Amino acid sequence: MQRNLKQLQIALDISFRKPELLRQAFTHSSYVNEHRLGNYQDNERLEFLGDAVLELTVSEYLFEKYPGRSEGELTKLRASIVCEPSLVSFAEQLTFGSYVLLGKGEELTGGRTRPALLADVFESFVGALYLDQGLEVVNVFLRKHLFPNLPNQGRLLTVDFKTHLQEYIQQHNMGVLEYKIVDERGPAHEREFVARVQVGEKLLGEGTGRSKKEAEQHAAARALEALNVQIQ
Repeated sequence: MQRNLKQLQIALDISFRKPELLRQAFTHSSYVNEHRLGNYQDNERLEFLGDAVLELTVSEYLFEKYPGRSEGELTKLRASIVCEPSLVSFAEQLTFGSYVLLGKGEELTGGRTRPALLADVFESFVGALYLDQGLEVVNVFLRKHLFPNLPNQGRLLTVDFKTHLQEYIQQHNMGVLEYKIVDERGPAHEREFVARVQVGEKLLGEGTGRSKKEAEQHAAARALEALNVQIQ
């Protein structure tokens, strides 16, 4: 069920000067296509902008917080924060999925909880907030709602989800893990892969990424979440 965006602004203690930007951030392409809104835009352009804003703000936060870390360590740490599983987790904590405007088909197929959609919405919101109120307000938002919820802040957050999943499956004698790339989409310079991980015929998780390896890692991360496996 789609909730009112005014509720979200109250919950986040943020008031958009241009409410249309907030609405666009939560408008999925399926809704635009179904309602034939013409010039009304979905959130894909805001997602593009939000991705860049997140890269910058997270980089600044890590640069300040870890003065002793090398460039390579900071790069890995940033990647672990802005990867799809992390963004999905942040979106879920803020219940972003309940505010998305979806087409009926996407709604019926569980789009409101689809990991790729949630990650995109989080980036779109950040892009909209940046356009509406600037970088400093984005920083305040992230320092209030994102950075305090990062796990294991005292060490690098880089996790090999595939290895953790393999170890869990072996320990519980569940069978043989198999990864499959089930879809490739987007233009050549912005290719996105969709991977599934399963044991036999049982689907454990699905993930997307800019490479096959990244998609498999994200699928493994979702599988671990579904299995309630806590990674220390």
